[in-house]
Amino acid sequence: MTSSTYLRGLAAVTAATLALSTAGLMTRLVSIDGPTLLFLRGMIAGLFLFGCLAVTARGRLVADLAKLGMPGLVICATSASCAVLFIGALYTTSVAHVAIIFATCPFVAAALGFLILGERPGRSALVASVVALVGVALMIGSGEEGALIGDALAFAMTVMVALWTVLVRRYPDKPALPCTVVSCLMSAVVALPFASPLAASSHDILVVLGFGVLAFSLGFLLLTVGAKDVPPVEAALIGALDAPLAPFWVWLFVGDVPSRSTVLGGTVVLVAVAVHVLSAHRSARAAAGQSGRTAAGP
Repeated sequence: MTSSTYLRGLAAVTAATLALSTAGLMTRLVSIDGPTLLFLRGMIAGLFLFGCLAVTARGRLVADLAKLGMPGLVICATSASCAVLFIGALYTTSVAHVAIIFATCPFVAAALGFLILGERPGRSALVASVVALVGVALMIGSGEEGALIGDALAFAMTVMVALWTVLVRRYPDKPALPCTVVSCLMSAVVALPFASPLAASSHDILVVLGFGVLAFSLGFLLLTVGAKDVPPVEAALIGALDAPLAPFWVWLFVGDVPSRSTVLGGTVVLVAVAVHVLSAHRSARAAAGQSGRTAAGP
């Protein structure tokens, strides 16, 4: 992987994280139920991106979709599962809880990366994983806000996102835009039997339209593109920025202030992530320096 490719992937994943971190705010600005929101978001984003695909494919639409194959469909199904679990978690626990639990994704990705890709996690990742779990326990154990079922859905979503990250890395040849289109439509189909889209107000539809196109569609597309050029653990680490950003948007626009235990547990999780990032960065620089000295010879 060249440095320019890596930097491009890094920029795409970071921009995607900023966009996707607004999802929690969207759920607080609408009055519709979870399945209806999931259906509307999936359909709006899926149709918008399908239009983009039809324009860019220029006669290769069927061929591009056919390139997905079984691995691509598995990636799409994993992504759709993430959306279902994510919306379910946001409706049953606080935005802060969902965001902080999701911040443990780097360590779940490290475990799955080892099992699927054979990428052995370093000692710092293992230590940081334990510390992060302590932070999550502090946050959930107090019971000051959120609900256990919502926290469980958030953790299940975190596992699925980590799996999706590893799968995208494992099959980098799968086209990003078709994957995103299919996953959006899959989530909409799953939600349709439980949704009431005709009961949504014009305000709700406008909110979902704005977030579905500008935040979710473009954000998820950038994430799908960028994840191919960034190691799974590093992509998940950047995604951990969602932990402070998601509750920040809700506090800024809605005034929802997190509890003290949530702030304490979230701080522990973010410290664990930050220490791991710094440790991994130092290790990478040291390895690069050692490689350069070896290549230069005596």
